[in-house]
Amino acid sequence: MTDTEEVRLAPCEPGQLTPAELRTLFLFEKLSDEQLTWLSRHGCTMRMPAGGLVVREGDPAEQFFVLLSGTISLFRMVGQDEVQFNRTEQRGVYMGATQAYLRDDGVPRTYMASMRALDDSEFFVLSAADFGWLMREWFPMAIHLLEGLALGMRGQQAAVSERQRLAALGALSAGLMHELNNPAAAASRATAALRQRVAGMRHKLGMLAAGKVPADRLNALIELQDEVIEKAAKAPTLTAMEAADREDELGDWMEERNVTGGWDLAPIFAQAGIDLDCLGDMQTKVGDPGLFDQAIHWIGYALETEQLMSDIEDASGRVSSLVAAAKQYSQMDRAAHQWIDVHAGLKSTLVMLTHKIGTGVKVVKDFDRSLPEIPAHPAELNQVWTNLIDNAVQAMDGVGTLTIKTYREDDHVVVSIGDTGPGIPENLKKRVFEPFFTTKPVGEGTGLGLDISYRIVVNGHGGDITLESQPGDTTFRVRLPVAEPSSA
Repeated sequence: MTDTEEVRLAPCEPGQLTPAELRTLFLFEKLSDEQLTWLSRHGCTMRMPAGGLVVREGDPAEQFFVLLSGTISLFRMVGQDEVQFNRTEQRGVYMGATQAYLRDDGVPRTYMASMRALDDSEFFVLSAADFGWLMREWFPMAIHLLEGLALGMRGQQAAVSERQRLAALGALSAGLMHELNNPAAAASRATAALRQRVAGMRHKLGMLAAGKVPADRLNALIELQDEVIEKAAKAPTLTAMEAADREDELGDWMEERNVTGGWDLAPIFAQAGIDLDCLGDMQTKVGDPGLFDQAIHWIGYALETEQLMSDIEDASGRVSSLVAAAKQYSQMDRAAHQWIDVHAGLKSTLVMLTHKIGTGVKVVKDFDRSLPEIPAHPAELNQVWTNLIDNAVQAMDGVGTLTIKTYREDDHVVVSIGDTGPGIPENLKKRVFEPFFTTKPVGEGTGLGLDISYRIVVNGHGGDITLESQPGDTTFRVRLPVAEPSSA
């Protein structure tokens, strides 16, 4: 069906079906003669040739159709594709303005799907106004029940959906606070230790000055300090075994020379990449054995100060990256609809869910960086990624492999999210996108996460979301068009 395809029905005239003929339809078989006469006067018959579009999804629901003969197909549009969900030739089936009896609450009534005649078909047709009137007048008790059910379900879905969003926000906030607390606490500890080391450094410098160190020796010592710090900045990372061996060597060397607290200094010098040759060079430049103890402690304080400042820099950088990820995830100060790189949202979502993913789940990212930007509502897509990744982690019970892959498929960008959990049984696959359906225990799921994700992807972005699952391999694939969908 193209966007320009028109709905054309042959004109009809009232009174073409007699009350007796109407009684042969299962929908009307229990009505009284008076009611059937009313229907005969207010209804009409319409004919549609094979291939004709009877109604189109999204158009105002103005008519109620009952099939008299022929074969029809009901379908919905997913992107540019027609997805058929029903095909029937059963006489008496109905479609169209089926909710015309509901009270006018300001919500526009539209056709929920499109209907096409697959061969020459004939329909009995009532206007939405007439159908709504007869339902309210003839079946008042049923209408009260149906209205209560419809409005109750709508209110229930809104309340549970809001509760789920709040719960998800609370979980994300708690995870983010946990992630922020670690670098913040590390920076606080490093700052406290730095204050002590700077004080010790001043004390040792005072002791060196009091020892009447010749100016040339003091200048040489300061130059040596700069050399050692520069060497530490370029020092290679040692393995645990290499670091232990280096500490033993340095500790023994300083113990032989009666350096006070040499075994406390050894780990600092080892981490900075200082070896025995460097210590020998330091001893030569200091010269006076009486001052060497204070000199080596002073340099030790300088090295530890540099290491603590690096720790503070790393911690503050981690905080900044978390804040940036949170801002990207929430799309603060950004347009609701924009051209985006899907990888940015995926990365920020992974950062936000780091605490929930934990250490037992291995995350494999297979990203195609050549993918084009796509038109989207990034905050809504982030909600989709959150639901899918969260479900995958829960399915694996915190242990397994989470695989996120992006690639291009024709005129769509595809995001694939897979897990190594137990899988979804075959009889439940068709229901996972239904509202309120969940495979989780009572109290752990609302059954709205995948329903919301489906509506965001399909209705909001003109894309598609599919599921493939078997034990040990469950994959959701989200297809998003690279061009603006015609329904946007």
